[in-house]
Amino acid sequence: MERVHIAVAGTRAPHDAPHRVDGHDFRSLMSSFPTGVAVVTSTGRDGAPRGVTCSSLSSVALDPPTLLVCLKTHGSTLDAIRAREWFAVNLLHARARAAAEVFSSPVADRFGHVRWRPTDTAGLPWLHEDALAVAECALAGLYAVGDHTVVLGEVAGMEVRPDVPLLYGLRRFSAWPAGPGPAA
Repeated sequence: MERVHIAVAGTRAPHDAPHRVDGHDFRSLMSSFPTGVAVVTSTGRDGAPRGVTCSSLSSVALDPPTLLVCLKTHGSTLDAIRAREWFAVNLLHARARAAAEVFSSPVADRFGHVRWRPTDTAGLPWLHEDALAVAECALAGLYAVGDHTVVLGEVAGMEVRPDVPLLYGLRRFSAWPAGPGPAA
């Protein structure tokens, strides 16, 4: 698989900026932007499941269906994705706060705290009791950006069930204020 690294041209390098924003301040800024909550999963070379909570998720293209997630560059989930070249995105429902917290903390056996099963297409870890949807993705690209890596995935399989999504913003979990409405 071809992996491309992106370089953005600009008039001055970030280190030449008159003021640098620190990580704490940037986290405060981004906490004011609520987002859905997902758990990104894969399996390592040893076959063991790996996963991490992720709120940095976006659709990229419809043809082919592609999404992106941003993961810590030195995390075990990203290592598993690199090795397997497949990953799953579990979109959590409003009652899955416990799963979101388990996968965002340094718990030794995260998968021992949730119920999961392999997905149908690629056999990836699916948090079937905590996710309203799962997307099975073939790795399409990796792009290092600071301390994180942008992971592109072409969606090869998915399942969606009607439910209310779990949200995260202002440094707390919440639910959509109303139940699922008509499709847009």
